[in-house]
Amino acid sequence: MVIDYQQEMFDQIRSETPAELVDLNIRFLIRTAKAFGMPIVLSTVGVELGVNGPTKSSILAELPGMREIDRSSMNAWEDEAFREAVRATGRKRLLVGALFTEICLAFPTVEMLRDGYDVAFPADAVGGLSQIAHATAIQRLVQAGAVPTTALAFGTELFRDWKSPVADKARELVKGYLSDLPGVTSPHVEGA
Repeated sequence: MVIDYQQEMFDQIRSETPAELVDLNIRFLIRTAKAFGMPIVLSTVGVELGVNGPTKSSILAELPGMREIDRSSMNAWEDEAFREAVRATGRKRLLVGALFTEICLAFPTVEMLRDGYDVAFPADAVGGLSQIAHATAIQRLVQAGAVPTTALAFGTELFRDWKSPVADKARELVKGYLSDLPGVTSPHVEGA
């Protein structure tokens, strides 16, 4: 689930992962999901109301032709179209990313857990309005039963072994990610 990765939200991130790294991490997760044939649900808040703009262009570029489910509710799970899109995936294990951690990630994740979904979230691909807001939301999510992970950990957990049948695809994704990290030159990927 890719929820509310809109420019207005990126402009307000004040937690430890800088906005440009949140952007990189969610794009890596989208690329990973696409490479492994995982369904993606994309949602925005307040676009039709004129409150916010669409999904940030760098992220939309990774999802050509994908329909954004625009909502008025801060809690994506309260939106019928969003719930139906999630249910239509047929998946019970979800990876949910959203801006802000304390609102657009925490609210739907807690309800998804209550509705029987297993939910993980990429702690380095989300951000909050402040460090305390972000950290408090992380605690809330973990206490509710959501599993924290990171973008790279999630990606590597999918293939687990450099000798696996999907290792070449994974190697390409990881190399691209590492080369895009700020301040990194000539990444070395074990097994590459």
